[in-house]
Amino acid sequence: MNAFINTFRIPYIGDGAFRVWQRNGNVWLKFYRPSLVGNLGEPILYLLALGYGLGKFIPDISGIPYIQFIAPGLLVSSTMYSACFECTFGSFTRMTTQRTYDAIIVTPVSIEEVIAGDIFWGATKGAIAGLVILLVATAFGLVGSPWVGLVLPLLMVEGLLFASLSMVMTALAPTYDFFNYFFTIAIAPMFLFSGIFFPLDEFPAWAKTASWFLPLTHLVTITRGLFLGKLHISLLINLSLVIAFTVITFYVSITLVKRRLIK
Repeated sequence: MNAFINTFRIPYIGDGAFRVWQRNGNVWLKFYRPSLVGNLGEPILYLLALGYGLGKFIPDISGIPYIQFIAPGLLVSSTMYSACFECTFGSFTRMTTQRTYDAIIVTPVSIEEVIAGDIFWGATKGAIAGLVILLVATAFGLVGSPWVGLVLPLLMVEGLLFASLSMVMTALAPTYDFFNYFFTIAIAPMFLFSGIFFPLDEFPAWAKTASWFLPLTHLVTITRGLFLGKLHISLLINLSLVIAFTVITFYVSITLVKRRLIK
């Protein structure tokens, strides 16, 4: 009974999580330039190549210039990929190869705080990636509404969601190769079928229903509405689902990683 309660109790997250987050941030600041190039180069290339290249053949979608249509989706996909890479390959390295987790746990920082701090750092890296894409989109004149300021807190929520989801995979991964399943089966389909490059209305009914279960679909919908200033009450449903996904994955990730570390 006690084991059951300990497994499913709400984790306590104290200021130790901030210390772990700070430690990861200090390490990143020493090598941030190649990190930014690696995380941001690809979405910017997509924006330019597809927006201006393919955009010549697709002048607009529902009256929206194609480059402006895809910009919000590329922003949230950049956040997704950055958070996922950090909390898969990065966290797995700290957990198994470098044994950073083991070293921190012998201090007053708890296991739960170590895991949460790593997730918070993954969320931060994701938000940074999204913020840079937002600045690029603004410089290109692709932002058409002051509501776009609300994208900033949304990026943190999204980063937390995908960092937590990635940490679930890290808890289950025996080797680095395991992450190929995650990126091929989960992340790549979300990138392609969440409404970034074409409207979901063009999907058959079953595909539209399936896309509803992809968290990136709701993030693309919300961000595009904020970019264009087209806000409606249904966005609150999208936001509620994103928050629900985030809470569930955060809890599950801490539970699974803690179980792995204790073993």
